[in-house]
Formats: sequence, structure tokens, C-alpha cells
Amino acid sequence: MAGRQGTLGLKGIALLEATKGALVVLAGIGLAALLHRDAQALAEAIVARLHLNPGSRYPTIFLSLAAHPDDPRLWAIGASAALYAAMRFAEAYGLWHERAWAQWLGVWSGAIYIPVELYEAARHPTWIHIGVAVANVAIVAYLAASLARRRGTPR
Repeated sequence: MAGRQGTLGLKGIALLEATKGALVVLAGIGLAALLHRDAQALAEAIVARLHLNPGSRYPTIFLSLAAHPDDPRLWAIGASAALYAAMRFAEAYGLWHERAWAQWLGVWSGAIYIPVELYEAARHPTWIHIGVAVANVAIVAYLAASLARRRGTPR
């Protein structure tokens, strides 16, 4: 029974990772489609709708990139997003097939976010921040425990 539960747990995490990769790809496709329209007007409307200060750092970067779609920074962001999605898909594949390397990748790639998520959950204690932090800690702990069980199992 423990083997079946372990397999289901890894497959569930694999589906989550594949979903994260797919969301990044879909967002990238959506943004690429918008570049052919009036991207500057749309970016300004998004900033206004979200009630962001257009003079603050991140909205300024967003508006600047929308105004200059040939900017190398935009391509760097796109390349980073593509790399992130590829890593999520590789991790999902490896977890689905119960590969140890994917469990290690999941532990390390999840653990690097934990300090930031805990900080955000403490600073802005909303259900979303707390839920994301708890879920990530649980996933990292599950994958680490799975690796420990794997290590203790004779081959």
C-alpha cells in the first residue's frame, strides 16, 4: 500500500509541476499575441486596472517592455520563462516515472522558494500566501521523505 500511495503522491506532484509549466507557456503565448496589438495601451490599462503606481519600479519595467517589444530584456525574460517551463516539464516527467533525479530537482527547486514564501506569509498573512507556503513545505518534505525511503530500500 505504501508503494501505491508513494506513486500517487509523485504523480500528483508531477501533475502540479506540469500545470505550472503549462501556465507559463500559455502566459507567454498570450503575451506574444498581444505584442501584435497596441501593447502599450493594453499595458497601461492593466496597470490602471490593478491600481498600481505607474511610476513605481515593476509597473515601470512592465510599461517599458510593452513599449519596446524588441528590447533584449524582454527576450531575456522570455528565455527565462521558457527555461523555467522546460525545467517544470522535465521535473514532471521524472516524477511521473519515479526518477530519483526528479525528486532531487523537486526538493531543491521547491526549497529555494520556502524562505521567500514564509516571509510573505508572515508579512501578508492571507490564505493564498499561507496556503502556498504550507503546500510548498509539504511538497518538499514529501519528496525528501521519498528520497530517504528510496535510500533505505535495498536494491
